[in-house]
Amino acid sequence: MIITEILTENAKKYGNKTALIELEPAIGSRREITWKQFNKKTNKAANALRAIGIEKQDKVIQLMTNSMEWLPIYFGILKSGALAVPLNFRFFAEKIKKCAQISEAKAIFFGKEFIERIESIKNSLDKIIKTYIFTGGEDICPSYAISYEKFIANAQDNEPNEKPNIEDDAAIYFTSGTTGLPKAVLLTHKNLESACITEQKHHHQTNEDNFLCIPPLYHTGAKMHWFGNFIAGAKSVLLKGVKPEWILNAISEEKITIVWLLVPWAHDILIALENKKLNLKDYDASSLRLMHIGAQPVPPTLIKKWMQYFPNRQYDTDYGLTESTGPGCVHLGMENTRKVGAIGLAGYKWNTKIVDDNGKQIAADQIGELLVKGPGVMKQYYKNPEETKKALKNEWLYTGDLAKKDKDGFIWLVDRKKDLVITGGENIYPVEIENFLMTNNKIKDAAVIGIHDDRLGEIAAAIIEAKPNYILVEEEIKTFCEKLPRYKRPRKIFFDKVPRNPTGKIEKPELRKKYAKHSSVIEFE
Repeated sequence: MIITEILTENAKKYGNKTALIELEPAIGSRREITWKQFNKKTNKAANALRAIGIEKQDKVIQLMTNSMEWLPIYFGILKSGALAVPLNFRFFAEKIKKCAQISEAKAIFFGKEFIERIESIKNSLDKIIKTYIFTGGEDICPSYAISYEKFIANAQDNEPNEKPNIEDDAAIYFTSGTTGLPKAVLLTHKNLESACITEQKHHHQTNEDNFLCIPPLYHTGAKMHWFGNFIAGAKSVLLKGVKPEWILNAISEEKITIVWLLVPWAHDILIALENKKLNLKDYDASSLRLMHIGAQPVPPTLIKKWMQYFPNRQYDTDYGLTESTGPGCVHLGMENTRKVGAIGLAGYKWNTKIVDDNGKQIAADQIGELLVKGPGVMKQYYKNPEETKKALKNEWLYTGDLAKKDKDGFIWLVDRKKDLVITGGENIYPVEIENFLMTNNKIKDAAVIGIHDDRLGEIAAAIIEAKPNYILVEEEIKTFCEKLPRYKRPRKIFFDKVPRNPTGKIEKPELRKKYAKHSSVIEFE
């Protein structure tokens, strides 16, 4: 059953039950809608799009931050037969323009945060985009746009006549671009359906669950984890903000059962608890049954600390890519906490293998590139046959991630292939050093990058962010790193904030650019 039909069925089966709750703690706002209301809003958006001439397989951009309107608009685009094109809300104007040109979008939904960016490129956008729909309120709607309220005001709330098919193209998602320019990932309705099934198979959502959704909905990680509740007709909470107290308060007051966190947010919660800024006794977390985490390598020390504060809860690590329709192609499994640190085993209906540079499968404990094959593998990189050919071979998706399998078959992520640092002929895997640095109780966050060196080719540089109220000096880090083999020790140390994108991934291109010509060197004897 394609996801638009799942929504229609939820409206029939659970019509008056709560579907979505939006919390905005900064202004004390709480809104909610039922499944019936969700479906009607979706139908109005779909019929309004059809009324302005949006046809099957046209593309419609969503440039919005998380809100109660986000999902009804997304499903409205799908129900109209068009392809949804959600964009990263941190994209600068030029990148928005590029994505619009690649996708050939005919309409765009955008919020008030994006007025300036849109207007700076509007002359170029007008060549392809015919309709601008503003979701930031009628009172500040730009003259060239129609407010969302007016757009759907006269639209019917009945099911649209045109229904998408399971094999139809459904969405174009742009990758996070941590290793370069984002690529356009084309997903089908079958891909999206598979994400619902995989997520529920892994985490066993029922109609009684309540999922706390914090990451941006434009990203496959957030939405595809929400899909587990969605397919069960269970309610979910959209939390606007990531402060530790807001997260704990939402869990407490809304009786959250499942939360998916990014590493920085979990870190912030643990630091607040360690520093006594927050006290768990002030919150009721008894409803919470599962915390899972993903989108980036997860330091094992973080999870061990989490389990100390939240014992007897389920935990899972999720691995995935935009190209695999988000998380689930590999996951640890809630029953496998003894293997914390591994990304786990092949997900439901997925296959994995690890290969060398020639594509030949390698033995356990050897490092190679991780390949995955399953129902969520993208159709292609849209309008990019060269990159598609590199990524898809005989139905296998080449992830670009280096990994190894242990004797029990569990996969351990080593690093991004493009982040590998080669020092004097020795391979250094930044994630391994980052995980080591994170065992230092004074370090809040750490990143390791390669910097050019005339003699060794590359050297490893560590960017370290100290916890609040802690002071770190170079000599202290130097001494701490003596536990590492000599060739793995960072040759440069910088104290700085570690930049991460909205999905928690370290912005390594930004760091490499920033520190490429820095001369502060720490020499290890």
